[in-house]
Amino acid sequence: MPLSSGTIKFISSLRQRKFRQNYHKFTAEGGRIVGELLSQTRYKVDHVYALEEWLALQSEVPSVPLTIVTPKELGRISQLNTANQVLAVVDLPEQTPDLPDEMATGWSLYLDGVQSPSNLGALLRIADWFGFHHVIAGPGTADLYNSKSIQATMGSFLRIDFRKGVLTEVTTRFPELTVFGADLAGENIYRIDPPTSGLLVIGAEGPGVSQAARTQVQKWLTIPRAPGREAESLNAAVAAGILCGGLSVRN
Repeated sequence: MPLSSGTIKFISSLRQRKFRQNYHKFTAEGGRIVGELLSQTRYKVDHVYALEEWLALQSEVPSVPLTIVTPKELGRISQLNTANQVLAVVDLPEQTPDLPDEMATGWSLYLDGVQSPSNLGALLRIADWFGFHHVIAGPGTADLYNSKSIQATMGSFLRIDFRKGVLTEVTTRFPELTVFGADLAGENIYRIDPPTSGLLVIGAEGPGVSQAARTQVQKWLTIPRAPGREAESLNAAVAAGILCGGLSVRN
């Protein structure tokens, strides 16, 4: 049976943040991400829309509601420039009010107004790679459940405790955590002896760490530039990757 105009309108509306919040749902696309979604329990998959060829490759039929669609129909509901073989409509997770106790014994990221959805997704991949289990999105940070953010995570959003929050809430709850930030006048990341736990603040592309967040940073770090080079700055996600590696790998 062809997709109804109402279904197409509903799924298409999830492109906008206000409708994701109203319906408490978002979309995820692609065989890898949808496959991971179907194999976990943290996120509830509401419905899957897939091409026949995707279903033929599955070892078993998904246990969630499934609708077979044509390439044309999938293109109408997809948020990608080129539709993949499968799209899932997923319930937004509930955020517990309290910060998890585990933050006291490991590394976490605080995103200070990171506005780019692609950078946000890349930062979750970086956190996942280097074992940063918690990512807190401060005011002004992009919406994780934007399709660009979800695609950029490459599934890492399923393995990271992601939540919205304010930096002072974190520092008040965990005063023992050292708060790190990036600054050209900071200490060389390759020469420090990092602790086994802490919080790394990543600022927005361009302005960097905000003045409000700077008051909470206890230790500034810098990524040394090669001699004779004149590059002005690094992309926020690239810089975060270098810093996360320097802080966590040696522990």
